Amino acid sequence: MLITLCYLYLWARWARRPAALVRSTVRRLRASRCSFTFCGAAARPGGARVYLSLGGRVFCVGDSQVGGGRRRCIDDLNKWALLLVSPFILEAEHIAFVTESIWVRGDSLRRPSSSETTVRWSDCCLPLACRPGDPHQVIARASMDDFSRLGVAFMEDRLHMDNGLVPQKIVSVHLQDSALKELQDPAVPRPAQLPQPGPESPLEMELEGDRGEGCPQRRRGSEPVGEREPEASSGEHLHLHLSSCHECLELETSTIESVRFASAENIPDLPYDPSGGVEGAAAELRPEEEGSRVPVVGKVPNILLYVGTDSQEALGRLQQVRAVLADCVDADRYLLYHLPPESARRDPWLDSCRLLVIATNKPIPEDLHRKFLAYLSQGGSVLGLTSSFTVGGFQVTSKSALQGTVQSLVFSKADRGEVKLSVLSSGHTYHEGPGERLSPGHLQGHLENEDKDRMIVQVPFGTSGGQAILCQVHLELPPSSSIVQSEEEFNLLKSSNVRRYEVLTEILTALGLCCDVRQAPALTPVYLLSATEEIQDPLMQWLERHVDPEGVIKSSKLSLKFVPSYTSEVEITPSLLPVVTDTEAFSSEHFSLDIYQENLQTTHLGKVILFAEVTTTTMNLLDGLMFEMPREMGLIAIAVRQTQGKGRGTNAWLSPVGCALSTLLVSIPLRSQLGQRIPFVQHLMSLAVVEAVRSIPGYQDINLRVKWPNDIYYSNLMKIGGVLVNSTLMGETFYILIGCGFNVTNSNPTICINDLIAEYNRQQGAALKPLRADQLVARAVTLLEKLIDTFQDQGPNGVLPLYYKYWIHSGQRVRLGSAEGPEVWIVGLDDSGYLQVHQEDSGVVTVHPDGNSFDMLRNLILPKPR
Repeated sequence: MLITLCYLYLWARWARRPAALVRSTVRRLRASRCSFTFCGAAARPGGARVYLSLGGRVFCVGDSQVGGGRRRCIDDLNKWALLLVSPFILEAEHIAFVTESIWVRGDSLRRPSSSETTVRWSDCCLPLACRPGDPHQVIARASMDDFSRLGVAFMEDRLHMDNGLVPQKIVSVHLQDSALKELQDPAVPRPAQLPQPGPESPLEMELEGDRGEGCPQRRRGSEPVGEREPEASSGEHLHLHLSSCHECLELETSTIESVRFASAENIPDLPYDPSGGVEGAAAELRPEEEGSRVPVVGKVPNILLYVGTDSQEALGRLQQVRAVLADCVDADRYLLYHLPPESARRDPWLDSCRLLVIATNKPIPEDLHRKFLAYLSQGGSVLGLTSSFTVGGFQVTSKSALQGTVQSLVFSKADRGEVKLSVLSSGHTYHEGPGERLSPGHLQGHLENEDKDRMIVQVPFGTSGGQAILCQVHLELPPSSSIVQSEEEFNLLKSSNVRRYEVLTEILTALGLCCDVRQAPALTPVYLLSATEEIQDPLMQWLERHVDPEGVIKSSKLSLKFVPSYTSEVEITPSLLPVVTDTEAFSSEHFSLDIYQENLQTTHLGKVILFAEVTTTTMNLLDGLMFEMPREMGLIAIAVRQTQGKGRGTNAWLSPVGCALSTLLVSIPLRSQLGQRIPFVQHLMSLAVVEAVRSIPGYQDINLRVKWPNDIYYSNLMKIGGVLVNSTLMGETFYILIGCGFNVTNSNPTICINDLIAEYNRQQGAALKPLRADQLVARAVTLLEKLIDTFQDQGPNGVLPLYYKYWIHSGQRVRLGSAEGPEVWIVGLDDSGYLQVHQEDSGVVTVHPDGNSFDMLRNLILPKPR
């Protein structure tokens, strides 16, 4: 008892002492310009006094002449790659310091346990300059409290850096005044003088990826509506060449033209409507494709789900299986029904069943097993999902070491191609038993381990074309399943979620089901909404002056016909959309005007809303209005779904419910800080989306980040959104359409913001509420306006600290030109928003994307010398 009391006393007396000791020491000795060092005990500077020793690491303080006058001063910043494009000022209450790090392979990284509080280096300081190499060195500044927090996290091995960097030492430094003065004329070249376009000559810069380099091009564009000199009426637009923008703003060629699931390319559309009960679908059967197996005439092609008894566990499993199959198959062709054991025994379901799914690990009663075999023998198809059901001489063997673990699976497709993915194992495998064996089909799956455990088998059965595909991996469970224990496992499964659907689709197709992409939904009318009552009357007055006698405003992309109300007789086509102006009865399941108004706190942006449940693309909605509507009536187009969203190249994507889709109109004066650095617009929009989530109290640790040049990412793992920017210069003003899409509630097939929130709640025991698309669109627009104002006042340095805090590229290494090209380190952005890298023999250089449509960080190229 006495020993226990002693331990309690010592814990109460000393448990919080390290943080307090470090903080008080730094505050007390800061003015004396002592050097503070956090490092391994063996690397302690000579003559420095150790104030704290913890787990082989020390916090020590050196005098101004520590180590024979080797005081840590930075007197030549030209030897470093600057991360800011103008001189930085060190406030009195801040400390400058150098963090030295080394690269460690991913599988060698120590990962804190879920009970440890990880401190992210980028959340506590502002990087100022870096010197790539080994070790990788970064100069940063932080408040005294944040510097102390970083040091304590380093001592306790809780300090996290990005891209495989592991901190080895943190040392405070003194920035010599001479070094700061030398930066009054930074090395980054200033923009050249802009040409002087006349106000009568609209110059359009449509930022697409197939432009010739540095060559003005003439193209036919939309004719802006408004009063102009007669000679401007030809509608000819000149592709603007701005020397200040690096070859016609080449950076914009890398923008993503649309976001489809805001994720990887070439993913099949797999929409999911959890509110739609598949059992309540219409019983009409569409004509079957030629050659497909057709059930008895007059019968609906049912998919029957057998999960065993009616226990709560079984019913929960039923919902999981139903949800994943509804994502994969065409709900207009098939109905999903629960097949309870009694119905399986009693009802004549065999002739009306297209697919029998057996999803229970409990033993199958003998009479039902015989009935399932009879169904197979007459040409039926069976899918076993971690089930005890077997056929064709295969047996299920328990392997407890695999149960509930994430494993690497190699899946062989029908065309002999392979898919590798991370899967959740059931703890069972298949092996061939004694007796007569059937030749398995081409679809197979085995673990990438020493035993190559067989997890998926395709077994033909009988002479009538019956077949079963049996799985012992949880293809039916999402990465957010309660079985998944750690954040690392969640990340692995989420990264493979697209491939999980690919495997499921391959299996279902092999079993004779149609998994084709569904047809685009029908277009819906557009509603004209206003975020404030004050703008409603001026808006209607403006419309009366600008519509033609038929109530239409035309553009090169489409025509908008303004009508007081909508009836089914009003025609809706991709080229002619009705816009309803009387919106008193407006309501939408997916968009709340009240929530949007509550979260929109802007002076100009986003005040006038064109909203559609389903439209072609939000970009086209603003085409005929962007040049004429007054600036104070900030236009934004918002849609729930798009049918002609533009992808990279010639791809077209069907955007799912749950993705926040919008196009915002922004006007920027040509002769302004941002007007001379238009590539920064996409950076600001990406940053606004991230900040829209992470600036909500309690949500600051949701790991949403920005990827150069225009992507929103979950950590550095998965894409969650993207930005498209199209700019047109008329006179002295840029008219910019900013298209943005990011996943909010659509978990499948990749990941969404609410997935991150749910996983954070599970890992941290928190209770953060899920977010809405309308809420985040309004918050992002609000933050974008603030970021633009800051940029116009302070230039790039006004926003780069926040951008660097959230970007994923700190210390990242990439190759120039090709996969075999020279390796360089990413160090930051230049004055125009292009990427800067450090090359060992060339120092810091600016690089451009090579125009590929997949990864803007692949095959970076040096710009041609001028």
